[in-house]
Amino acid sequence: MTSQPFEGRQILITGAGSGIGRATARKLYSLGAKLILVGRRLDKLKETLPKAQAVSLDHSDESAVMKFAKQCGPLDGLFLNAGSYESGNVEKGDPAIFRRMIKENLVGPWNMTHYLGSHLTEGSSVVLTGSNLGIRAIPLSAGYGVAKAGVHMLAQYLSQEWGSRQIRVNAIAPGPVATDMLLDRIKEALEPEQRLNDLKKVNPLNRIGQAEEIASLVVYLLGPESQWLSGAVIPFDGGAGAVHPN
Repeated sequence: MTSQPFEGRQILITGAGSGIGRATARKLYSLGAKLILVGRRLDKLKETLPKAQAVSLDHSDESAVMKFAKQCGPLDGLFLNAGSYESGNVEKGDPAIFRRMIKENLVGPWNMTHYLGSHLTEGSSVVLTGSNLGIRAIPLSAGYGVAKAGVHMLAQYLSQEWGSRQIRVNAIAPGPVATDMLLDRIKEALEPEQRLNDLKKVNPLNRIGQAEEIASLVVYLLGPESQWLSGAVIPFDGGAGAVHPN
């Protein structure tokens, strides 16, 4: 009987209660992984996988992460996916929104890697969720984009720090993906259908991504077939990065 590629491997996923985190958790579970699902709402984590270990934790709360780390065992992988989005510019934007975006999207992953790094086993893999908005500036996304650019650099610095332990660290940079977070934003638009069409038009494939598609890339990066891939920021945006902005 052939063993599953993730059999016996302990992997922690943040933002596992919905979207990309949920899709990745379910795919990893089907491949034999033992999972620790992290998020703010236990009910959403249980909806993802009723039998998996679920932990209610705010990754941006340093003291809470520190406390969790003290009782955490060895980890063979991390998928740091939790985050949030609020729109805003720089000069006329709300400074409070900028601070929240940095806290939710950059401080959170920093806390998790800082306090859980010593728990990672030799040869493990870490994946951080960045964004194509951290590569390419889009109007009204300043705080989010700056935070995600920081996530990309965090992945590269960690790949240097942990390379001697054969720990790989990579970031993914998805474009628009059909998650609850994005779909809720579309519903709030003045013209939701037009907003959805606008998002589709930014890439040559003329559609938005699906959480399961992103999950497939994350599983590859966490798995044994990507053992010489580290320090990369991987766009996953339907080719939007190849289109010259008008």
